[in-house]
Amino acid sequence: MKKLIPMMALLAFQGCSAAAIADGRRILKEVVVKAPVEDVWKAWSTSEGIQSFFAPEAVVDPRPDGAFDVRMNPYAQAGNRGADGMRVLGVQPQRMITFSWNAPPHLPEARAQRTFVAVRMNPVSATETRVALSHDGWGEGGQWDQAYDYFDKAWGNVLGSLQKRFVEGPRDWKEWLARMRAFQDEEDRKKR
Repeated sequence: MKKLIPMMALLAFQGCSAAAIADGRRILKEVVVKAPVEDVWKAWSTSEGIQSFFAPEAVVDPRPDGAFDVRMNPYAQAGNRGADGMRVLGVQPQRMITFSWNAPPHLPEARAQRTFVAVRMNPVSATETRVALSHDGWGEGGQWDQAYDYFDKAWGNVLGSLQKRFVEGPRDWKEWLARMRAFQDEEDRKKR
């Protein structure tokens, strides 16, 4: 508590309040995965790992400023495939990876800006890992609110897929890719 009082005094001096800073929106999700932390780390920090539960295509280079591209629709034009052009912000092997993030293509105003995601992994036992995901950096109003609502649901689905991956095995993306191909063909027809 001793360190908190000087910080609050500094914030008050700068015209900020602790309440104003604490009011920032954040998405928090947490699950326990039936896998050792080493395996969960590989799922988040490698292209193959991301493809095993999150998206059919990914490019992950787990180092600061490395790529963190998660492509939900690999058939779309570059820039509209998913989390295109995202970067790793920080890495602590088998403990944490943080990366920049963007909104989905159907929300172009919010997509033009970036938020950030932190995924933390803590062993519960030799065969279980607690995964905590935090998504921060949100604005307010308009497409910011739509993107926030979208990811508040989506991250729960992603973590559910991570759990399922370690119970049932890697995800088979064939059906998803067929739907994405059909969707992209229809989008391309509309543009002609």
